[in-house]
Amino acid sequence: MKKLKMGMVGGGQGSFIGDVHRRASRIDGMIDLVCGAFSSDAERSLQSAEALGVAPERAYKSFEEMIKKEAELPENERMDFVAIVTPNHMHFPPAKLALESGFHVICDKPVTLTLEEAFDLQKVVKSSGKIFALTHNYTGYPMVKQARLMIANGELGELRKVVVHYLQGWMSTAVEETENKQASWRVDPKKSGIGGALGDIGTHAENLTEYITCKKIVEVAADLSSFGAGRVLDDDGNILLRLEGNTKGSLSISQIATGEENNLGIRIYGTKGSVAWYQENPNELTAYWLDKPKQIFTPGGNGTYPESTEYTRVPPGHPEGYLEGFATIYRSFAKEVEAVKNGADLSERPDFPTIDDGLRGMQFIYASVASSDNNAAWVSLKN
Repeated sequence: MKKLKMGMVGGGQGSFIGDVHRRASRIDGMIDLVCGAFSSDAERSLQSAEALGVAPERAYKSFEEMIKKEAELPENERMDFVAIVTPNHMHFPPAKLALESGFHVICDKPVTLTLEEAFDLQKVVKSSGKIFALTHNYTGYPMVKQARLMIANGELGELRKVVVHYLQGWMSTAVEETENKQASWRVDPKKSGIGGALGDIGTHAENLTEYITCKKIVEVAADLSSFGAGRVLDDDGNILLRLEGNTKGSLSISQIATGEENNLGIRIYGTKGSVAWYQENPNELTAYWLDKPKQIFTPGGNGTYPESTEYTRVPPGHPEGYLEGFATIYRSFAKEVEAVKNGADLSERPDFPTIDDGLRGMQFIYASVASSDNNAAWVSLKN
C-alpha cells in the first residue's frame, strides 16, 4: 500500500514518547512523518522540525496552524492522520480539532485530562466517522494476543481471578525537582489530571486486564498513596477489582517501588488452567494446567494461534518488545485508515485500543480516586 502521511503534535526536542512513536511508526514501512507542531513553544517546534528533517513549509508553530493548513492542501498531499504525543492536558484540543477537520487520530494514553473530555471526545469520534486509536502498546505484544485468544476460546475455563501489577521505581526520589521533564508534568494535576501513577501506568494495567480477559471491570476498591514529599497526586496504589461474570482481581501499581524498572505482569486463573505474562520477559507466555504439565509459548512458536503469529516480525527465538508493541498498533491503525480510504466500512471492533478503551481508562481513574477518597469503598465504573 502507499505510505500514509503522519502529522505529529508534540514530541519535539527532549521528548521521550515522541521519539518512541516516530520509531515505531516506521518499523513496518507503512507511514512517513511529513509535518508537525512539535512544541507549544513556536521556535522550539520549528527547531525540532528541522532536526527531524521535516520540510520547512510543513513545520508549524501550533497544532491549530498545522491542522488548518494541512486541510487546505490537495487530498493527495495533506497528512492522513495526526499522532498526539503531548502531556495529558493537550490530548483533547488537538484530537477534537483534527477529527472535526477530517483527519484520523492516534493518541497517547490516558485519552484526555478529564472524564468529561473523554465523553465529549467519544461523541466527536463517532460523529466524525474517523478512526481513533489509543496507544496502549502492551496489547500489541504477540504473547498478550495469544493469552487473549486462549481465554476467548475457553482454554482456561471459567475465569476466577486476575492478579496484575505495574511497578516502577523511577520516582522513588524527588525527580520532579530536577530537570526531568517526564516527572515534572506527571506530578502536576493541571497537566496530568486527577491521577498520577494511576493515569500513567494504572490505565495500562486496567486496559491489559480488560483486553486479555475480554471482561470489563465493574467495580473497584482503591487505596492510593502519595509517598513523595509534597506530591498531590498518587505515586502508589493497591486496588481490588470486580469484573464481569463474578471474576475477582487485584491491581497493584507503584512508581516508588525502589529498584523496579518496568515490572508489568499479569496472571489469570481459570477453572481449567492459568496463564502468566511479564513485560520484562515479553516473549514467553506460561500456561499452567489442572491436569497436565505447564507450557511455555513463544512468538511464532509451536502451539501459537495464527492470529498471534500474524503480529510477529522475526523468526522464532528472535526477541521483539516495546517498540514493536507500539508498531503493532500503528500497523493495525494504518490498515484501517487505508481500508477506509479505499471505501471500506469501519470495522466493528478493530484490534487496537479505541476511544471506548480510552473512556474506560478515564472511568477507572475517576472511580479509583473516588474509592480511595472514601476509605477504599467500592465504586462502580459507570458506562
